[in-house]
Amino acid sequence: MSIFSKIIDGELPGRFVFADDVCVAFATIEPVAPGHVLIVPRQEVDKFSDVDPEIFARMANVAQIIGRAQERAFHTERAVVSILGFDVPHTHIHVVPANSHTPGELGKAQAAPAEELDEAMTKLRVALGELGYGEFVPAQMNSLGKS
Repeated sequence: MSIFSKIIDGELPGRFVFADDVCVAFATIEPVAPGHVLIVPRQEVDKFSDVDPEIFARMANVAQIIGRAQERAFHTERAVVSILGFDVPHTHIHVVPANSHTPGELGKAQAAPAEELDEAMTKLRVALGELGYGEFVPAQMNSLGKS
């Protein structure tokens, strides 16, 4: 079981901003910019090229939704995405707020203090609600509501 599956299952802590039946979005603990999140399918698949096309299409749609919310919450010019796939054997899309062509190198990301992560994810959750996606924002940032 991947670390992302453990986060989704509540075995490890996470800071969730979005969840549906197909995928979730949560903070990376090593952001390159405030508001940097990962879009992760609930189904554990190592390589993005092996993900069911419908699941991948939903992930891309959610990445756009998150990107719009990042632009609003962090007053950035745009959001950028990256799919790398070597650090965790569970497909995921990085979505990063950016004001330049190089928002930061993902390989040089550093752990952020919990307070900074909480503040950024709270801003993002509010922006998602303002944009009309509140139904997908989990009631608790640290839980998907599983009992």
